[in-house]
Amino acid sequence: MEKVTQIPFSLVPSEPDRWKFEQSSATLHVKALPQSDLYCNPKGEFAADAPSVLNALTLLGAPSAEDFQLSARVKVEFNSAYDAGVLLIWEDERTWAKLCFEYSPDQEAMVVSVVTLGASDDANSFTLSENEVWLRISRMGQVYAFHATTDGQKWNLVRVFTLGKGVFSHLIGFEAQAPVGEGCMVTFDQINFSYSTLLELRDSS
Repeated sequence: MEKVTQIPFSLVPSEPDRWKFEQSSATLHVKALPQSDLYCNPKGEFAADAPSVLNALTLLGAPSAEDFQLSARVKVEFNSAYDAGVLLIWEDERTWAKLCFEYSPDQEAMVVSVVTLGASDDANSFTLSENEVWLRISRMGQVYAFHATTDGQKWNLVRVFTLGKGVFSHLIGFEAQAPVGEGCMVTFDQINFSYSTLLELRDSS
């Protein structure tokens, strides 16, 4: 695939032929694989409600050792529960975090976050009527913040957390999933990356 021009470092796809970047519109497209997800069930390997799987399509790269902000507008053609477009932070199979625009079992679009330190801590944030939302990851030293907005202006805090001291080995980027369905189309546009520090977590900036 072509380089995502808004990102100042290389992104590596888990499956190269699945990701498409349109230079003219600066838009990233992907179709999630059937029954694909990133999830480490806190109930353990044999939990009946949702299996632990790590087979979702990803597109990830390594920023430099500075604070940063990564944001994008995410659109998903929802088909089945838990279909999602995602911004992702990745260290290894047991250390990662994702901010999702996801389809709930009640057929509502919602913002969801998952932080995984051995097991996944899954938390729903808010629902919305639109089929698009802006998501943002900010890094401030060893701390990360997830924010979301429905208008691209007023950012709502979703979560503040840390994945430990190894932030300089973390990869960041994009993910698409369809845990119980046959796949969904995901589009990321208005992608923006900057080496800058978010100064206030809770003032909507």
